[in-house]
Amino acid sequence: MLTGVEIVYSGVGKINASLMNIKAIQQDSPKQIVNFGVAGKIKSSLNGLVEIGKVIQRDMNAEPLVSRGNTPFCDCPQAYLSTSQFLGGTGDSFVTAQDPWLLSRDVDMGLFAIAATAYAYQISWRSFKYITDEANESSGTDWGEKVNDAQELFLEQLQQIIA
Repeated sequence: MLTGVEIVYSGVGKINASLMNIKAIQQDSPKQIVNFGVAGKIKSSLNGLVEIGKVIQRDMNAEPLVSRGNTPFCDCPQAYLSTSQFLGGTGDSFVTAQDPWLLSRDVDMGLFAIAATAYAYQISWRSFKYITDEANESSGTDWGEKVNDAQELFLEQLQQIIA
């Protein structure tokens, strides 16, 4: 498809993302990881393809040991930074209702694991998410209708990165 680019499909969720990311790093020794995926939006103004520049874990909740989003007894960063203004929240649940804690975030199901793995291996990362839904009661239907719309946008963005 694109010369010099290895495309890896991780599947859904943080565990799949971690396992496939580690496998790809060990096999291919990349200089940069570029993640493409889909996300639900919390901010109504977001549409199309957005670049996520900071990611946290939205489903890590070990209160009262640590504040929400933080992992107890872990010296690793609680947020990973890349290049953009948009903040993503990764979790292994499909968001279908408003959560006040998420009001400044957009939601996906794998980026935090990819960013954490890239950090551990000292590899830069970028992430682009196609907004499929509004993280509400219609999300399942909306996601199903839009999930396949992103492929051409992803390939165009990847060609720009390579150039």
